[in-house]
Amino acid sequence: MSVAVRVIPCLDVAGGRVVKGVNFLNLQDAGDPVELAAKYAEQGADELTFLDVTATVDGRATTYDVVRRTAEQVFIPLTVGGGVREVDDVARLLEVGADKVGINSGAIARPAVIGEIADRFGAQVLVLSLDVRRSDRTPSGFVVTTHGGKRETDLDALEWCAEAVERGAGELLVNSMDADGTQDGFDLELVRRVRELANVPVIASGGAGELEHFAPAVDAGADAVLAASVFHYGKFTIGDVKGALAEAGHTVRLSPTGGAA
Repeated sequence: MSVAVRVIPCLDVAGGRVVKGVNFLNLQDAGDPVELAAKYAEQGADELTFLDVTATVDGRATTYDVVRRTAEQVFIPLTVGGGVREVDDVARLLEVGADKVGINSGAIARPAVIGEIADRFGAQVLVLSLDVRRSDRTPSGFVVTTHGGKRETDLDALEWCAEAVERGAGELLVNSMDADGTQDGFDLELVRRVRELANVPVIASGGAGELEHFAPAVDAGADAVLAASVFHYGKFTIGDVKGALAEAGHTVRLSPTGGAA
């Protein structure tokens, strides 16, 4: 039996609230993270991803509290990212209830930290998160960005994916900054090209806006699909997405009642 496609709501958290904008700009309040997490778990989400989009010292303390309160109420895997730079950051997040930890800028600044985290906690704990833009500056045509997509690095996105996996990243969360928040669909070429080089699970992120957007991302090679706005503002539910994936011939985790969770 094929492995079930995971459907993952993403909660961008700032100051203890979920926020959402377009390309990380013009952020608007989208609700309480613990309440939203509980709702998505009830709808059948396979995992949850929290991203601390401010990751200041105060913001990090707030995120620890949010993660702890969420883990006490929600019993599905929780990935937390934002501001992770050292092994000790991972240890603290795991202590308060995270199951996996996402790292982005911290790994760019010091790639060796990927191996350090994987060696201590196992590759399955480590999710490399990438914010990617199309660019003619790199061989692949895709460049890694930081600061919510505002700053381009010198890293070719596909080369960075390959290096990170070699260093010990257990999963790749690939977010298209060109598509993020637009609801025009995932960047299928980006997903396909990452899939071709990666032997670890790939999460497609950025651009989901219609139910018909999800199955093509899986066809392109995604093991999981991640979305935010369409769930936060009630355009459709986790079950709606799983139903669309099932209709397209993909395996999804079923609810206890026998339908798409």
